[in-house]
Amino acid sequence: MSANDLPPARSTSPAGDAPSAGQQPTTDALRDSAFLRACRREPVPHTPVWFMRQAGRSLPEYLKVREGVPMLESCMRPELVTEITLQPVRRHKVDAAIYFSDIVVPLKAIGIDLDIKPGVGPVVAEPVRRREDLARLRDLTPEDVSYVTEAIGMLTGELGATPLIGFAGAPFTLASYLVEGGPSRNHEHTKALMYGDPQLWADLLDRLAGITAAFLKVQIEAGASAVQLFDSWVGALSPADYRRSVMPASARVFAEVEEYGVPRIHFGVGTGELLGLMGEAGADVVGVDWRVPLDEAARRVGPGRALQGNLDPAVLFSTPEAVEAKTREVLDAARGLEGHVFNLGHGVLPTTDPDALTRLTEYVHTRTAR
Repeated sequence: MSANDLPPARSTSPAGDAPSAGQQPTTDALRDSAFLRACRREPVPHTPVWFMRQAGRSLPEYLKVREGVPMLESCMRPELVTEITLQPVRRHKVDAAIYFSDIVVPLKAIGIDLDIKPGVGPVVAEPVRRREDLARLRDLTPEDVSYVTEAIGMLTGELGATPLIGFAGAPFTLASYLVEGGPSRNHEHTKALMYGDPQLWADLLDRLAGITAAFLKVQIEAGASAVQLFDSWVGALSPADYRRSVMPASARVFAEVEEYGVPRIHFGVGTGELLGLMGEAGADVVGVDWRVPLDEAARRVGPGRALQGNLDPAVLFSTPEAVEAKTREVLDAARGLEGHVFNLGHGVLPTTDPDALTRLTEYVHTRTAR
C-alpha cells in the first residue's frame, strides 16, 4: 500500500479550512483545541469527544486497508498507520485522533518474541518469570521505533488543528502479558510473582516503566499533543496492592514525560476503587469506565484533574433514542467537573455501527455547545 493509494484527508480544523500545502497549523490553534482545553480544565466551546479504539474493526474502511496485513506489521507501516489514524477523524468529526498502534509494539521493538494472534491477543513465546529473564528487556531507543516518528510527522501535517494522542501500555498490563504469556482472566502467574518475589516484581515493573516512558517520549517529540497510559488489567488489583506494587512504576512513567507539558491521561478497566490512586500517580486526566458515574468519580479522584468518559460501549447497540438518553445521563453527571472529555467507558466494540458513533459525536457537540 503506497501513499498514493490513500484517500485525501478531510479538513479537521475548527474553521473547516485545512492548512495549505507545506503549511503547518499554528501552535496556538492546536493548543486552543477543545480537547486540549478540556484536559487543562479550561472553558471549552463544547465538550470534546474521542473514542478509545475509534480507529479499528468497527470501520469498514479500516478492514479494507488492513486486509491481509498482520496487526503488528500494520503498526510498522507509516502510511498505513497514518491512514487508519485519520479514518475516524474524517468519518466521525471527533475532537482528537489517537495514534494507531498496539501496547505491545515497544516490546516487539526491543526483541521480545511475541505475536498478536487473531481472536486471542498478544502471545509471548517465552514468558518472563525469572530474574535472568529481565536481561531480555533492554532499553528502547528512538531508532527501534523510527516508523513511529515518521508516521506522527505525517499525521500532524494532515490533522491540522486536531490534536493527536499518543499512547502506551502501563507497566502492570505489559508485565501481565509478559508473565502470563498472553491474555489472562485471573492473572495467576502475575500475582504469584508479585506476592512471591516482590523485589523481582519491582525490578520488572521498573524496567517496563523505562521502556514505556521512552516510547511516550518518542511520540511526544514527534508531535503528539497528549498521551494516554492504558492499564487494561490493573482493575484486577486491590487498592493496597496497587499502591504498593504498581503505582511507583506508573508514577515514574508520568514523571519522566512531565517536562514536555502535554496532558497525561490514565485509564484502566474496572478501576472504580483505584481512581484516586490513578490520579495520584501523576495523571492530568483520569479515564473512568462505565461502572462509576462521573460525579462520583470526581469525588474519588479529588480536585485538580479532569475526567474522561464514560458511556457504556454496549449502549451503542440500542436505539438512537436510548443512546441519547444514556448520553444525557453521562453529561448530566459531568456538570460541575473541572474538565470533561467525553469518551466511552472502554473501547469501541468491533461490531458497533459506525453511524452510531457519528451520531453520538454530533449529539454531544450540539447538546454541550456553549
